[in-house]
Amino acid sequence: MAFQLDPRTPSGPLEHRWSKAKQEMKLVSPANRRKYTVIVVGSGLAGGSAAATLGELGYNVKCFCFQDSPRRAHSIAAQGGINAAKNYQNDGDSIYRLFYDTIKGGDFRSRESNVYRLAEVSVNIIDQCVAQGVPFAREYGGTLANRSFGGAQVSRTFYARGQTGQQLLLGCYQALERQVDAGRVEMFYRHEMLDLVVIGGRARGIVTRNLVTGSIDCHVADAVVLATGGYGNVFYLSTNAKGSNATAIWRAYKRGAGFGNPCFTQIHPTCIPQSGDYQSKLTLMSESLRNDGRIWVPKQKGDTRNPNDIPEEERDYYLERIYPAFGNLCPRDIASRAAKMMCDQGYGVGPGGRGVYLDFKEAIGRLGRKTIEERYGNLFEMYERITGEDPYTVPMRIYPAVHYTMGGLWVDYNLQSTIPGLFVLGEANFSDHGANRLGASALMQGLADGYFIIPYTIGHFLAQVKPGDVSAEQEEFRAARQEVEQRTRRLLSIRGKKTVDDFHRELGKIMWEHCGMARNAAGLKHALEKIPGLREEFWQNVNVPGSGEELNQSLEKAGRVADFFELAELMCLDALEREESCGGHFREEHQTEEGEAKRDDERFCHVAVWEHTGDGQRPARHVEPLNFEFVHLAQRSYK
Repeated sequence: MAFQLDPRTPSGPLEHRWSKAKQEMKLVSPANRRKYTVIVVGSGLAGGSAAATLGELGYNVKCFCFQDSPRRAHSIAAQGGINAAKNYQNDGDSIYRLFYDTIKGGDFRSRESNVYRLAEVSVNIIDQCVAQGVPFAREYGGTLANRSFGGAQVSRTFYARGQTGQQLLLGCYQALERQVDAGRVEMFYRHEMLDLVVIGGRARGIVTRNLVTGSIDCHVADAVVLATGGYGNVFYLSTNAKGSNATAIWRAYKRGAGFGNPCFTQIHPTCIPQSGDYQSKLTLMSESLRNDGRIWVPKQKGDTRNPNDIPEEERDYYLERIYPAFGNLCPRDIASRAAKMMCDQGYGVGPGGRGVYLDFKEAIGRLGRKTIEERYGNLFEMYERITGEDPYTVPMRIYPAVHYTMGGLWVDYNLQSTIPGLFVLGEANFSDHGANRLGASALMQGLADGYFIIPYTIGHFLAQVKPGDVSAEQEEFRAARQEVEQRTRRLLSIRGKKTVDDFHRELGKIMWEHCGMARNAAGLKHALEKIPGLREEFWQNVNVPGSGEELNQSLEKAGRVADFFELAELMCLDALEREESCGGHFREEHQTEEGEAKRDDERFCHVAVWEHTGDGQRPARHVEPLNFEFVHLAQRSYK
C-alpha cells in the first residue's frame, strides 16, 4: 500500500473552509444508510458521540468498549471544563481568539484549518450538551457560568463543578443508549480490539477478544472508527485509568496507519505527588484550581516548616513572578517545567522535595469558603481522602505528571488515517493540539469529532464505496485472527519469573527519566539502547498466569505492555530526530537564555509521520509541512 500524506485541506478563506468542505462532500441517502455498517472502537466522549450520531443518522453501528459500561470510559476523569467561544462574559472572546490561543498554545505545530474548525464547532457543542441536560454551572440569574483556564486571557470554559467529563459522558451515554434501544447501535461490552483487518488497502473490520470468555472473534464493517484515547500509560505512572492503552492504534499503525508526532506528550502541572515506589497511578487535580489557587515555594532551600508558618515575604509565587501576564494560568508545559526547575534547584517541598504548594488561603479570604466549596468541593474532598490533609486549611502539594498525548495516528482534514476507511477521533489522533494541549480542550475535541465532524466525513467516504461485499470467512480475517491467537498463546506459554507490572514499571522509569519533561540526545540514545533489551527479556521471562479461555487481567495487561515497549521505542526515536524544543517536547540542547522552548521553524515546522516497515526494522519518517497563512509564527511568550 502506497503511503500518502494528503491533508485534504480545503482552500479559501479560513472561516469558510469547513462550510465549503461540507458543501462539496458526497452524501448517503437515508434509505441507503442502513445498508452500511460502521465499527466504532471506544465509547468515551469521542466514540460514544460518534456512535450515537451515526446511529441517529441511520447507519448500522457496532460499538466496542473494554469496560462493562460506556460510563466507565476515561472521559469521566476530566474535571475542569470544556472550552467554547461563546463570549458569554463579553470579555473579548471569539472563534478566532480560541483558534489563535490553541495554535499558540500548541507552539505552532498544528494545522490551521483543523484548529479553526474546532473553534468554530465549539459553540455548537455547548448547545448540544445543554439540550441533553448536562448540568453546567450557572450564574445567579440562570445564565451559563464560565471560568478561566491556562493559556487564555478570557473566561471561555464551561464546567460542571469538578466533574465536567462525567456529566458530559452521561449526556453522551443517554444519546448512545437511545440508539441501542432503537436497534441501530449494537454494543459489545468487555471486548478489546486486538487487530485491524485491511483488505485491498482498505479497513474492513477488526479482531477482538471477549475479556470475560476469552473468545476471539472477527467483525466486518464498511468503515472503522478508532476513538480509544491516548497512550500516556506507556510511562506506567500517569493520571490515566489503569486500563487505558495504545493497543488499538498500535495495531492500526502496524497495518499501515501513519503515526504522527509520537513524542508529543503532555505533563500536567497539578497532580498529587507520587507517594511510593509501588504506587500504580497518579491522581489529577484539575487545572481549574489554578483560577483561585496560587502556586508557590519557600524562598529558602530545603525549608521544612509547616507552610502556614512561612510568612508571605518568604514565599516565592514563581509563576506570577516569571509570567506576570498569565501568572498561575500559563500553559501546562510551561507551568510543569517551572515546577520541575524549582524542585531541581532545591526549593521543592514534601517527601524528596518533589512538590510545590497550591494555596487557597487568599481566595478563601476574598470569596469565602462556601464559594470555594461550590467551585471545587469534590476536588478538595478527593485530595483529603488521598493525602489526609485538609486543603481548606493547609496548601495542597502538587507536582507534574503525565496526563495526555498530543501525538497519535495521523489523520487528514476528514479525520481519515493513511488507511482508507479507517477514521481516528479524539485523543487517539494527532490533529488539533500541536505540541501542547490547552486545558479544557480535550473534551471540546472529542465531542467536536464525534457529534459534528465524523457524521459528514464518514458519509463522504461511504458514498463512494459499495456496502458489504466482504465476510469474516475471507483469508485476511482468518489470518488476522490466527495472529491474535498465536500471540495470546505465546504470552501464556512463557511462564517466566517477573510479573507484567515489573516490566511495565521498569519501562516507565526509563521513559520518565529520558523522554519525560526534559529530554536530551544522550538520554534518548540511552533509552533506545535499554528498551530493546528490556523488551527481549519481557518475551523470555514474563509470567502470565491463568489461561486464555477466561477472565484474565494479567493476559490483558501483558498484551498492552508488549505494545507499549514498541511504542516507547518509536517515541524516543521521534524525540531524538526532532532537534528542537516545542511545547511539551523540551530538548535541553534547544532552549532560550531564559530557559524557554526554542523552536527551529526552518527544519521542523512539520508533522513527523512514522510508517511501520516491518518488525525489527527502523520505521520510515515522513513529513507533512505545516503552512501558516493566517497566523504569524512567533516565539511563544506568556510574560
